[in-house]
Amino acid sequence: MAIVVLSRGRCGLSKGITCYMITMAIADLLVCIFNVTLVGIFRYNFPYSFLIYTSVCRVSAFMQVSSVQFSVWSTTLFTLDRFVAICCPKLKLKYCTRRTATVILAAVSVLSFVMNIPVYFRYEPYSVVANVQWGCRTVKGYYSSPAWIAYKWVANLSVPLLPFPLLLLLNSLTVRHILVASRSRRALKAHGPGEGSSDPVMKNRRTTIVLLFTVSGSFMILWMPIVILDLLFDFTEISTLEGASSLHLTMRITLLMMYSSTCTNTFIYILTQRRFREEILKMVKYPLVPLFKFLMHS
Repeated sequence: MAIVVLSRGRCGLSKGITCYMITMAIADLLVCIFNVTLVGIFRYNFPYSFLIYTSVCRVSAFMQVSSVQFSVWSTTLFTLDRFVAICCPKLKLKYCTRRTATVILAAVSVLSFVMNIPVYFRYEPYSVVANVQWGCRTVKGYYSSPAWIAYKWVANLSVPLLPFPLLLLLNSLTVRHILVASRSRRALKAHGPGEGSSDPVMKNRRTTIVLLFTVSGSFMILWMPIVILDLLFDFTEISTLEGASSLHLTMRITLLMMYSSTCTNTFIYILTQRRFREEILKMVKYPLVPLFKFLMHS
């Protein structure tokens, strides 16, 4: 629904912001399809489905990792765009355009999937029956091979060790710029005519601060547990969850929190943007109105 509403261009957003929002929604939808629906629900309830084939299992693992990385970086790029738009007025004219957004998002999307091609080769068949490969298990050299160790560090750096400080830095600088500009505007308004009247510019800046804090704060809170647990695996000898029920439960909870972060951006935007919210309501009501009329006349 968010993709359709944003694509119609009736939310009062610039074309550049719309590109970022559509990309964020697409990336989050991919995570919901591959990580949550296909693996978290379907494979759990139907363990002997087509997902048990090794080739399908490999593709599924590749799409899971790539979708998460794509989702995280689309959110980071959206924050960067807002930082440039608010804090860099000279650069804004060249950077905050639809063409620039399209090029950057296309490059990041391709990089997100190309970078994770090694994930496909991380797994080998669990067994081979009648020349058919079944199941997936991690290759033996994954935890000791220098190449795999280097890849793990690059993967951890790209998601989420690098986006974390970037989001914190960009949002901090943006909020600082807004606060400084707001104090200056308030001081000028206090010595000029119209003192005490409402200021639409100040109101828009307060909305921006709330939006930035909510997006970055929800991302940090929901991703922090999985980051800590991932670092625990990398710096300790823990390499398996077998026989550690409490650790396994912790891992499941952190994954749940991480997957929940893929839906927060769209809902935050619904709560903070009036016209976007109105368009969503129109879409929800559109099929219900004729159905209600049909039931009333039947």
